Amino acid sequence: MGRLLAIDYGTKRMGIAVTDPLQIIATSLTTIHPKEAIDFFTKYFTDEVVDQVIFGEPKQLDGTPSESNVPLKAFINLFRKKFPNMKIAMMDERYTSRMALNAMIDAGVKKNQRRDKGLIDRTAAVIILQSYMESKS
Repeated sequence: MGRLLAIDYGTKRMGIAVTDPLQIIATSLTTIHPKEAIDFFTKYFTDEVVDQVIFGEPKQLDGTPSESNVPLKAFINLFRKKFPNMKIAMMDERYTSRMALNAMIDAGVKKNQRRDKGLIDRTAAVIILQSYMESKS
């Protein structure tokens, strides 16, 4: 069994989270720039077995796709070309950044650390991945 990997996609940063090989626990992995993504995933997929990649899908409050969906779809098309055998799923990412910030506050993360947008993106990716895993159980 391989890992699940979740991506909180942004045009400036991508938060990445993964499960353990048994797909029980979701943890933060890293934050990367989208321009580095294909090289990062090429290396990561060489070093680790990944069964599926879950992309956070940005939506409006009414459930329609948001403006950020356009660059995400372009990235997914590139991703599919580079990794044609990788299974892909989409997961609603509404409120994940707010939930990530609230989780950090609840965990006692200091204010100056909460300003780290990369930490928020990684935490949002964990929330996306955890939500996906819960939806499948």
